[in-house]
Amino acid sequence: MKMHKVSMVRIYLTEGEGVAQKLFQRLHDQERIRGVTLFRGISGFGSSGRIHSASLLDTSLNLPLVLEFFDDPERIDKVLEHMQDEIQPGHLVRWLAEINE
Repeated sequence: MKMHKVSMVRIYLTEGEGVAQKLFQRLHDQERIRGVTLFRGISGFGSSGRIHSASLLDTSLNLPLVLEFFDDPERIDKVLEHMQDEIQPGHLVRWLAEINE
């Protein structure tokens, strides 16, 4: 099986920030990234220590979100440069991976 090197990026957000859909659309429409997924979490917390969670009794609109995408490392470098002002410090994780071709 032939493999191809890519960079994976994961951005941690919350629904209340209101930027997830904007970033998702940008990655699709303008940046034309190879693959993007937006995950909605059921529970999470960050540096503030405040827990964001949903239960059967709670219809929270401030749940954790994870925006994950991948492409060639050079493309990711350019995309992250364009998005740097929209991502809070400590909310982005990046690593090298391989995909099958």
